[in-house]
Amino acid sequence: MFPLIHGWTAIQRSTSANVRLGVVLSFVAGATNAGGFLAVGRYTSHMTGIVSSIADDLVMGRLAVAVTGAFSLLAFVLGAMCTAVLVNWGFQHRLRSSYSLPLLLESVVLLMFGLFGAALNSMASIFVPLTVVLLCFMMGLQNAVITKISKAEIRTTHITGLVTDLGIELGKLLYINRNPHAIRVLADRSRLRVQLLLICGFFAGGLAGALGFKYGGYITTLPLAAMLWMLCLRPLLDDMRHLAASSVDTNHG
Repeated sequence: MFPLIHGWTAIQRSTSANVRLGVVLSFVAGATNAGGFLAVGRYTSHMTGIVSSIADDLVMGRLAVAVTGAFSLLAFVLGAMCTAVLVNWGFQHRLRSSYSLPLLLESVVLLMFGLFGAALNSMASIFVPLTVVLLCFMMGLQNAVITKISKAEIRTTHITGLVTDLGIELGKLLYINRNPHAIRVLADRSRLRVQLLLICGFFAGGLAGALGFKYGGYITTLPLAAMLWMLCLRPLLDDMRHLAASSVDTNHG
């Protein structure tokens, strides 16, 4: 199993590896976003809606809800910051798992979300805001990971930019070049394919997350966390083997 996903979170990157990882993370983001909405009544993957909600809540006098929104925004930023710290720390220590560390943390946060779920009904006033903040932190983590890996070419937690780029490329694809002396307008078909894959991944994740939370509840977080574990485990094992080998060499020396 591990050879099949070897390289998906490795330091040495390829465009195909970035796309494969992006589609999987889009699926996870879509599932978490849809499932999270069923759980706490809020989408947590896009900050545009969060910031708009904060403004609306302030005007409507819902100060407690506005504060939760502000903490959600802060949590997203902290998630992205955490990814930057983990990845750069990994680079400085020459770890093969530099990109895996934030995904490992994300899987832990997903499991925490599942655990919080059991308490939502009994202590909703406390755990619902905490869960929203937790999910926003996770989304910030994930979006920063794929942004850093792909050099800002791929994002996975929201699809507004993807749909915009898709529309641009489709417009170029359908454009009729009638003037033989003008620069030809050509669509970037590979970019178009990537955008479609990411959008479909997010949508498929949304369906899976909504169905999972509707019929299975918070146990739906387990396969999502396992999916992230599978992506990051191979580089982590490589680092552990390398560390063990270095220890043996040091002791023999």
